[in-house]
Amino acid sequence: MATAAFYLFVVGTILLALSFAAHVAHAVLLANGRRVAVAIAQPNLAFAGVVTGSFAERELVASDPADGDRSAIAPIAWGLSAAAVGALGASLLLRGLVVGRGPWGNLYEFTVAFAFGISLGYVVLAKMYPVRALGAIPLGIALALALYAFSLPSQVEQLVPALQNPPLLTIHVGFAMIAYGIFAMSFAAGVGYLVQGREDRFAWLPSHRTLDEVAYRAVIVGFPIFATMIVLGSWWASIAWSRWWGWDPKETAALVTWLVYAVYLHARNQRGWSGRPAALILVVGFLMVLVTYSGNLWFSGLHAYSGLN
Repeated sequence: MATAAFYLFVVGTILLALSFAAHVAHAVLLANGRRVAVAIAQPNLAFAGVVTGSFAERELVASDPADGDRSAIAPIAWGLSAAAVGALGASLLLRGLVVGRGPWGNLYEFTVAFAFGISLGYVVLAKMYPVRALGAIPLGIALALALYAFSLPSQVEQLVPALQNPPLLTIHVGFAMIAYGIFAMSFAAGVGYLVQGREDRFAWLPSHRTLDEVAYRAVIVGFPIFATMIVLGSWWASIAWSRWWGWDPKETAALVTWLVYAVYLHARNQRGWSGRPAALILVVGFLMVLVTYSGNLWFSGLHAYSGLN
């Protein structure tokens, strides 16, 4: 069963790679199509005696929002993403049945779970919001994580004593996987906002309002999940190490990550910090997510369970 789980992971990685390539192609087609549409439509507006100039351009863009679904390859790209989620999810399920707990007890397992969480977050949000033009960003991150997982030890081994608490391991690290995946989508929306600007520079991208809304909704969902993960981790620390908090490097990185997203939620609701400053905070926040994920590789501490030691 462990071998089947690994083969499903391989299939999921291949599907991720195909999905990433399809989303890149989708974005290129969408960009080229929108440029042609704008070039054709503007002379027609002038010929018809309609107001032209910046006002007409704004009206043209507003009447044709980038919904991410208007290229021939878009359904294929999203379908490949959904198939990759299915394969990675099945791989994690089989791995969980083999180990008898949440399949994220070492760095290999959590890296696969991280890639799955990002892919799942994208697939869900892409059904709710017009963000498929940005799909290459989260899927590219997920693909990089999946490829990195191939370099990690994948054999099933006995966990260290501190981790031998299957219920807390499953819930605590599972919440981290979900929150990280959601934050990756807020990062993609934040990057899109920085590129798009308040002027909506590119007709093929979602509007800045849509990007701001997607980023905010993602953080609103991910933030309490991440906070619950920290609380559960503190409870687990009291059981495993007889203390609630010890400023372990990974604990500290998680706390800093939580604070960054707390600052984002506050900043977005302040007039002077909304827009571009808030989007920049999202970029910093996801960089902190990556530091939290990989912190046990750079800093010694009690969370050194990578399987590389």
